[in-house]
Amino acid sequence: MFVSVVDYRSPNAAAEFAESLHRTGFGVLKNHPIPQELVQAIYAEWLAFFDGEEKFAYAFDPAKQDGYFSTQISETAKGATLKDIKEYFHIYPWGRIPPTLKANADRYYALASDLASQLLGWIEDNAPPSVKARFSESLPSMIAGTPNTLLRVLRYPPLTGNEPAGALRAAAHEDINLITVLPAANEPGLQVKGSDGQWRDVPCDFGTLVINIGDMLQEASGGYYPSTSHRVVNPTGEGASKSRISLPLFLHPRSEVVLSERYTADAYLQERLRELGVKM
Repeated sequence: MFVSVVDYRSPNAAAEFAESLHRTGFGVLKNHPIPQELVQAIYAEWLAFFDGEEKFAYAFDPAKQDGYFSTQISETAKGATLKDIKEYFHIYPWGRIPPTLKANADRYYALASDLASQLLGWIEDNAPPSVKARFSESLPSMIAGTPNTLLRVLRYPPLTGNEPAGALRAAAHEDINLITVLPAANEPGLQVKGSDGQWRDVPCDFGTLVINIGDMLQEASGGYYPSTSHRVVNPTGEGASKSRISLPLFLHPRSEVVLSERYTADAYLQERLRELGVKM
């Protein structure tokens, strides 16, 4: 299998997981500690939120990058010309969120952040000594106390048939951060690009957890852990009439963390946000 599905409870989980990330930039965990009922509750309540009018009261803040991003202002992937077919809400611990949605989001944010810290330890422990020597501090400590980790609630709306030719739910892109923690979405569509240039479906049975490397960890590891291109393709048939909801947690270091001789975490982030067109 291209991307490995690793049993979190296996005695060899850490090594198998890190090897999959080194090989493909992606790894999938089953039997992980994030409660599936929590994920399902979040999916249900946020689908209702996106279907309502309250979202417009939380229009995104260009300076802070929190709040609601409509389909009209959503991202254009680096190198792409068409906007993605999606709307989303950015949640930070210090940011705005509808009060009725806060409890489950906060619980998930805390649980997934704790798991991410453990997974970053696995990633560091299973890297060659020459790669470990590149890190300015331990990977788990890079996210300790960070205010920058972002929970994005994504909704890909049903397709209308009037989408611009070539537009995708999410065009090919790489993530900016260290790692991304992503519960399997309620609908398929996630693909990763292999070193052979071929697109392959990421194994994402409902209840599994997908983790991928971001550009910051690729930078910090000197490319040992690759940030690979991935996308969300448009469904066909019955699937085109359904919303797809997704819950990525983007683990960002503290702003002052040194990634490499070229970048701090903040310098890297600001450069990429300008490239994405969401910040001037």
